[in-house]
Amino acid sequence: MIEVIYKGIIIGIIVSAPMGPIGILCVQRTLSKGRMHGFVTGMGAMFSDLIYASITLIGMGFVDDLMQTNRALIQFIGSIVIILFGVVIFSTNPLKILQPTSNNYETRYYQDFATAFLLTLSNVAIIFLFISLYARFQYSPLDKNWFTFAVGITSIGVGALVWWTFITTYVSKLKRYFNRQSLKFFNRMMGIILMLLGVLGIVGIAFFNL
Repeated sequence: MIEVIYKGIIIGIIVSAPMGPIGILCVQRTLSKGRMHGFVTGMGAMFSDLIYASITLIGMGFVDDLMQTNRALIQFIGSIVIILFGVVIFSTNPLKILQPTSNNYETRYYQDFATAFLLTLSNVAIIFLFISLYARFQYSPLDKNWFTFAVGITSIGVGALVWWTFITTYVSKLKRYFNRQSLKFFNRMMGIILMLLGVLGIVGIAFFNL
């Protein structure tokens, strides 16, 4: 159970951390409207991610025999996908997405939540990232029972919650001194981490049968 929890938290952080459109939207709202607006935006994205996380885990549970028979191959493909995703994240310039913020239009919290939820829900490609991460971490809590599955999904949500709490707190506390270049730093660090995870996965399969 401990393994399910800590792996789920790691997956939740990895899925949430890249500074794509949702991450930038969260930063914009934190800067222009306050920390809670940014945090609620992150929560909208989190709940959408949890839907895809659940769908992916359930789908992979139906093909469990195939997954076990071809475990090494699937982990290898998953590691390659993670490396490629890391390269894309590393080379993406979040400053091109960031737009000037304005206080003229005030949104309610439910609007912040809904827009982030729907925007994230429209990104069906997130399923491929979940598949890759599940394969890389050998993450299949549904194999045991539905309670473990619920714990796994909750752990992914906790990981996302940790990230959105961190980034909104960081931006809110330091917004007077906020350096837009730090967004580049976050993206590049996340890209490097993903690439390293992919490489370690391949090394583990090749030499240690992990």
